[in-house]
Amino acid sequence: MTEVAFHFGAPDKLSYTCRLLRKAVGSGAKVVVVADEVICQQLDVDLWALAATEFLPHCSDTADSFVQGKCPVVLAGQVASVLVPKDVLVNLGQAVVQGFEEFKRVIEVVSTDEHDRDLARLRWKHYTALGYTITRHDLTLRGAS
Repeated sequence: MTEVAFHFGAPDKLSYTCRLLRKAVGSGAKVVVVADEVICQQLDVDLWALAATEFLPHCSDTADSFVQGKCPVVLAGQVASVLVPKDVLVNLGQAVVQGFEEFKRVIEVVSTDEHDRDLARLRWKHYTALGYTITRHDLTLRGAS
């Protein structure tokens, strides 16, 4: 069964996601980040802005299967467009991702914004209703590291 974790309290959702991606890729995982087009574009810019020693190869879900297969991080609008093994799903969107159960692990990143937290609560209820046990990480207690 897919492992589901919520990372609550990210003061800067994209900055936190960059750090999360470095850690996941460092452990050898293939990661798919699902978000709307504007967030995917900003995350692409942020990933290019990392220090040279921290750069993470990445591509979008519009890349062909060869390129997606070589990139440890795929930025996608939806899971159906991803053509690579599905280890970790990072959801930056507002709804539960269709096809999340194809992944070994799902990480929901939630900011400190009240609207984002309200939507996360709905996603939490959805996973719970399906029988998933959820791990909660409160980033405000750890300084969002």
